[in-house]
This record gives sequence, structure tokens and C-alpha cells, in this order.
Amino acid sequence: MSSPLGLYQPGTSPLHRLTPGPKLVGLFLLAAAVLVAKGPWTGIAFVALALVLAALGSLSPRSLLGALRPFLIVAVLLLAFNSWQNGWPRAVEVVADLTALILAATVLTATTAVNDLLDTIVRSLRPFRRLGVDPDRVGLTFSLMLRALPGTIELAAETRDAARARGLERSIRARTIPLVLRVVARARDTGDALHARGVLD
Repeated sequence: MSSPLGLYQPGTSPLHRLTPGPKLVGLFLLAAAVLVAKGPWTGIAFVALALVLAALGSLSPRSLLGALRPFLIVAVLLLAFNSWQNGWPRAVEVVADLTALILAATVLTATTAVNDLLDTIVRSLRPFRRLGVDPDRVGLTFSLMLRALPGTIELAAETRDAARARGLERSIRARTIPLVLRVVARARDTGDALHARGVLD
């Protein structure tokens, strides 16, 4: 698997020893700051902060590049489109902000066991049960999301290899349509399995 996003990497770094709650709050605050702050240099500063966190979590450069690789094509398109529509400062800001959030989310999932993360989310939402929030269902949603990310990346790699084997590695259609169909099929199978167990009733 090329991306650590959604995959826990055991370790003894300061971030590994930190409980999931402060890390979730930190990620939330970073996301809020990214939404509020404007300008290309603030975006670059957020990327630098995320890299510092990655160093604290003992994540290797190879792991970080693996996490960013699926985002590269989108980043190039966003950079080109925003440069054309809004100028290069806005383009750099958008791409840098998204890069910082991807890196920060990677640090969180790579330094936190999934079960610990889900237990923290469910426990923190229990006070909101009176307002109609179902903590177990929210926890299940997060669990499915975390498991879907590496699964989708794996499907993308398999689809790319299949297109390459047929000599169609340059065909966007041969790489995207099978991927979309397989992702939708997997989502439908997951929904059917949950429905069969009465989870969504």
C-alpha cells in the first residue's frame, strides 16, 4: 500500500504516546485555521507545520509522498485552474491548504490506532445523544470512511495495472470508468451487508 492514510504505523514517538482526543482537537483547529487564514504564505506555513508534526510522529518522507501521490493530479489541475481564474497567489493558497490538511490527517491516522480513534469519537459524542446524535452510528461511519480510503487507492492501483497490461495506460477512460464502477460496486456491497445485519434500520 503506497499511502499510510487510514493505516496505523506502530511507534514510540511523542504523537504515538499522545491520546487521540488532543490530536482530533488539533486537527479540527488546524482545519478551522486553514479556512479562516488567507494568502499563499499562510498556506505554505500550514504545510511547514504539518511537516513538523510528521517529523514528531516519525513518519518517513516515503510515507508522506505516498500519502500525497493520489492528490498530485488534482493538485496540478487546481493549480492551473486557479492560476487562470484567480491568479497564482490564490492557486498556491488552495493547493497548500489542501496539502497541509492531507498531511495532518495522515499524521493522525498513522500515529493513532483505529480502534482508539473510534472509541474516542464515540465517547465524545455520547453527551449529544439527547440531541438525537447516535454515537455508534457516527463511529461506524468514521470506520467505514477510514477503511474506504486505502481500499479505493488499492482499486485505483489495480485498475491502472489492468489498463497498462492492455496497453491503455495513457487512456483516461480505461483508467477512470472501471475504477468508478468498482468503487460504486464495493459501496453497494457494503451497504447491502450492513442492511442485511440490520445496522442501518
